[in-house]
Amino acid sequence: MSGAAFAGALATFALVWAVARRGGGFAPLRLVLAGVAIGQFLSGFTSYLVLQAGDEQQTHSVLFWLMGSLSGANWELLAVPATAVPLAGLWLQARGRGLNALLMGDETAAGVGIDVTRLRRELFTVTSVLTGVLVAVSGAIAFVALMVPHTCRLLVGGDHRRLLPVSALFGALLLVVVDIVCRTAMDTQELPVGVVTSLIGAPALLYLLDRRLGSGS
Repeated sequence: MSGAAFAGALATFALVWAVARRGGGFAPLRLVLAGVAIGQFLSGFTSYLVLQAGDEQQTHSVLFWLMGSLSGANWELLAVPATAVPLAGLWLQARGRGLNALLMGDETAAGVGIDVTRLRRELFTVTSVLTGVLVAVSGAIAFVALMVPHTCRLLVGGDHRRLLPVSALFGALLLVVVDIVCRTAMDTQELPVGVVTSLIGAPALLYLLDRRLGSGS
């Protein structure tokens, strides 16, 4: 499964990148729209495959996994994530200065010696592979990657050299707490982690966005 996740993540990344780079330029809005469109297409394809499963129990397991869950975690599955996460974290930490420069715009980043195209390509590759590895184990857990960095930015500022490790720690602690809630909230069954993170994350993200827009930042 991890190997398929690697391949799927890289193939999706290549397709999104190719669409976003059409015409020779690079527009963040085009990247986002391409990602949304391709993501919805792949989600529809996944739903079709689930519907083709003849085993009701298997279908239920796949749907539970798609909503995000840590219930299937075991030591055998953690070898690849335990290797990929520290390596990706160290790489991102080493690129902290470049990530800070990107916040000021491509021209400013290039002016201080950052190879913007190369950095962005490497960044998307590393994050795509990391996402594929983690989703292969836990499924898609919504809103954590959107909510946690915005929250941590309010606490430690926008310097990625501080923001990245704090976000990783805060995200891990959040998932542990949410997983405990999911395992104990109901007597008859365990809730998928993605259900609870969506219920928490959507209002929290809207609040943070409203606060930032209201302050003009």
